[in-house]
Amino acid sequence: MLYLHEEDVREFLSVQECIPLMRGAFESLAQGRAINQPRRRLILDAGATLHSMAGSYLNYFGTKFYSTHPKYGAHFYFVLYDAQTAEPLAWMEASYLGQIRTGAASGYATDLLASPEADTLGVIGSGFQARTQVEAIRAVRPIKTVRVWSRNEEKRRKFAEECSAQVTDSAEEAVRGAQIVITATGSPTPVLEDSWIAPGTMINAMGSNVSQKRELPAELVRRAALVAVDSLEQAKLEAGDLILADSWANVVELKDVKPHFYANEITIFKSLGIGVEDVAAGAFVYEKALAVEKITPERFADRNRAMR
Repeated sequence: MLYLHEEDVREFLSVQECIPLMRGAFESLAQGRAINQPRRRLILDAGATLHSMAGSYLNYFGTKFYSTHPKYGAHFYFVLYDAQTAEPLAWMEASYLGQIRTGAASGYATDLLASPEADTLGVIGSGFQARTQVEAIRAVRPIKTVRVWSRNEEKRRKFAEECSAQVTDSAEEAVRGAQIVITATGSPTPVLEDSWIAPGTMINAMGSNVSQKRELPAELVRRAALVAVDSLEQAKLEAGDLILADSWANVVELKDVKPHFYANEITIFKSLGIGVEDVAAGAFVYEKALAVEKITPERFADRNRAMR
């Protein structure tokens, strides 16, 4: 069984490579050739939470599990298995895996729903996840201008430098007139106003996966012609943007969305992150590791023994 560190995952997986992996995963879900198990949480009185999510895709199945604590941070891992034999194949650190596949899922959704000519991107949030969101959108659309706003001025200026973006003085300035919008925040309350978003805009909302938190106001969710979710079952458990809006009539699973640009309507991808995405991305990393000459089972066996 291979053990892969974060630096290994970074070496073997890029946003550009991951977008078609997400396409394959959702097409397989639509065809009944993949399985997804929604996230489950074990919440402790001490403030710690254990999260787990699983899926199967092609010749593999796997599970991602991670622990979080508001004071002490998070620890992410993913385990990959052979679907035919149930043999464990790889154990990998999965912080970067989650970041890249989340960005890639938004890239895939954007490729389905955003204007083919979209060249302006508005971003609210300047943290860990926002960077790969921008990279993924740039991979599928001819983006010329990126505008960013977040509550922390120092962080948003650093983000702007790293991502070649323009810093704005308000959230409204960042998103008004943008054909594509990203919300990647930890806010428990809406970071957009309905009036800021014009028809023809495509929104990727990925900051919240808790039932009582939301980035989007109810009016905006209800106004959308289509709200795509990566898993309807999981969305009903944790998509606060939809639960608090009590809006489900316009919700469709991403696996069932066909390429279509709604020029006179708003579309939304409410990203939660699902287990089958981790399996598709993790299997690619595993195969890439085996294919590279310097990464051999023997190397990992030696390293694993040294870690004991």
